[in-house]
Amino acid sequence: MKRGIYMSARISEEQVQHVAGLAKLEISDEQLPYFTEQLDQIMGLFETLSEVDTTGVKPTSSVTDQLNVMREDIADNWNQKEELLANAPETMDGYIKVPTILDESEDN
Repeated sequence: MKRGIYMSARISEEQVQHVAGLAKLEISDEQLPYFTEQLDQIMGLFETLSEVDTTGVKPTSSVTDQLNVMREDIADNWNQKEELLANAPETMDGYIKVPTILDESEDN
C-alpha cells in the first residue's frame, strides 16, 4: 500500500489532526497519512479483540498471583514545615515555589 493514498475506514485524517491538536502535537501534512494509517491499524486490533467471546470469563485485575503489600497509612514527620522549606530552592508565603509548567495564554 502506497503512503499518502491510504484511505482509513475507522479514522479520518481530520480526526487525527483533531486529536493531535488536543494533545498539542504538531503533525506535518507529510506525516498525517502515516499516523492515520497507524492509528487505523491500532483500532483494527481493538476490533479484533472485541470479537473474542468472553462470556463467563472473570475480569482480570492482575496477571500474577502476587498480592500488593501495603503499609498502614500513618502520617508522621508532622510539624517540620520549616525544615522542609529550608531545603527548598525557593519559597513564597510558606510554600515551595516551582516554575510554571502550563501557560494557558498560549492556547488559541
